[in-house]
Amino acid sequence: MKKIIYFIIAATIVGGLWSQVHALNDNASGKPDTSASAPASPELSTPSASPSEPIEVEEPEASAPESTPTPTPEEKPSGKPSEPSEPSEPSKPPKPSKPSKPSPNDDYDFGQIISPDDLPAMTIEHKGGIDVITNPKSLYVLANKKRNLPSDYVPPDLVVPDVPFSFSGDSPKKKMRKAAADALESLFQAAKDDGIELKAVSGYRSYATQKAIFTANAEKKGEDVANKTSARPGQSEHQTGLAMDISSASVGYALEETFAKTKEGKWLAAHAADHGFIIRFLKGKEKITGYSYEPWHVRYVGRDVAKEIARQKITLEEYMDEAAEVIAR
Repeated sequence: MKKIIYFIIAATIVGGLWSQVHALNDNASGKPDTSASAPASPELSTPSASPSEPIEVEEPEASAPESTPTPTPEEKPSGKPSEPSEPSEPSKPPKPSKPSKPSPNDDYDFGQIISPDDLPAMTIEHKGGIDVITNPKSLYVLANKKRNLPSDYVPPDLVVPDVPFSFSGDSPKKKMRKAAADALESLFQAAKDDGIELKAVSGYRSYATQKAIFTANAEKKGEDVANKTSARPGQSEHQTGLAMDISSASVGYALEETFAKTKEGKWLAAHAADHGFIIRFLKGKEKITGYSYEPWHVRYVGRDVAKEIARQKITLEEYMDEAAEVIAR
């Protein structure tokens, strides 16, 4: 009888243990415990989760790479508090650049004014050891220390302009070529209208006359010094009939640099181009022209050329260089 009792007790204990293991497995899988097995004895039972509070198992999610957020300008990483930055110095305004040399006007058409036949390179030939000009009749003829007029050249259309002169009587030096003479009359009338009194001093000079003038100056000053203020025969613009020396009573009608500071000299420099004349020998351009500054010596080249030369403040030599470059393109 005792053996039967012991068997029943052992079977009860084993069954209780089995039911507990089964319940734990069911709880781990999320299923409620539905077993109807008898409860085990308090001493042998293991505490388990209550059926009313099932254990939730989170589904694993795909992990994304973690990125470290970049602080915005307003945000700063934690650490020592940042010190206030010092205000930056105000930027200095840029220095004004020096005005560049004026360039040829984009609207200025050299080709419609200067013929290729008038370009210096096309108007010279070597004769008797010197370079002789082949276009002396051109209004754009370039005569200088490197370019000699023919010794027998006399302009064919010389006339005396109707303007006041600093001397009386007839003289070849009152003459100019017709186009230049007409322009000189216009220039003098404009000066008179502005209350400026000018007088013509010296226009056309023949090759022989220029030779006599240069020889006299060379004997007084020496050839090198004389050649800074007077041209050798054949190199003078006066022989072209397109030049005129102009002065005023304020300097005793003398041909000197002080004329530039007079109201008459200033007016002439400002208005000569309006009538087709240029101040031929500019200040600061002595290395190009070969002569000292002569504010009294004007040369006729026509309004288009004169205004462009005056705008750029260049010499006739520089103008011709530009013309040759543009026409060659």
